[in-house]
Amino acid sequence: MSALLSPLVSLLTVVLAGAHDLLAALGLAPGSPLAWVLALAGLVVVVRGAMLPLVVHGVRSAHARARAMPALTALQRRYAGRRDLESLSRLRREQRAILAEHGVSSWSLAPMLLQFPLFLALYRVIAEVSAGHPVGALTAGLVASATSATIVGLRLTDRVTGLGASLPGLVLFVGLAVLAAGLTYVTQKWFVLPNTPAMSTGAAGVASAGAAGTGVGAGEQVAGAMAAVQGWLPALSAVGLLIGAAVVPAGLLAYWCLNNLWTLVQQALICRYWPTPGSAAATRQP
Repeated sequence: MSALLSPLVSLLTVVLAGAHDLLAALGLAPGSPLAWVLALAGLVVVVRGAMLPLVVHGVRSAHARARAMPALTALQRRYAGRRDLESLSRLRREQRAILAEHGVSSWSLAPMLLQFPLFLALYRVIAEVSAGHPVGALTAGLVASATSATIVGLRLTDRVTGLGASLPGLVLFVGLAVLAAGLTYVTQKWFVLPNTPAMSTGAAGVASAGAAGTGVGAGEQVAGAMAAVQGWLPALSAVGLLIGAAVVPAGLLAYWCLNNLWTLVQQALICRYWPTPGSAAATRQP
């Protein structure tokens, strides 16, 4: 994994160092807190902007799966209770035909998976800089500049356990953690869940059937369980981030805030203008 991430890490450090140098050329004091915060924001904008084609593909794939779901639901109900191999074989063939008809490719999730190495590389860059380690184009001098910049006594390398003597820095650190968690909660609660189609009994049957041929009764159980899990996701995500904030440096918290803000705006636009068919967001459209 390290070898796979190395080219991405190097590219991201070039972007971050270049953003800092550009801001310095525009008049900001090199090594100032504002210069590094804006450079970090620029890195997030460049990376997330480059990923927009993958986001568009993911939205289109989600719409295609949602449009196919009524037909898949009807198909599952038609085959409910049949467990012989011939019926299961026909069920799979008809499922594949429905998915192909609606343009749902077996590779539809691949673009989402391609984003994962990029997120890991970005996380690694911020983690290394926050720890004071030179990486890629970020030389020892640039890293020292970044880690020595302070806002009310808070540096990128500071962790919550070392801020007992600096009340303003501790308040800012806690504020960043709460902001990052709040952005995650709002995104999940108001823009992700409403844009997720409700899982009907038949749809749950499609997800849970397969070789066992479980049928509608099991589908109802799966649908209820999935709905319960989805309802808890916003709170669990926010709590998980707050727990993570207890062990990461302030630089990563700043990155989480900026990245989560982008995610919130992006999901809000998708929910408003390109809602998934069958979701609550789609039913609210004029």
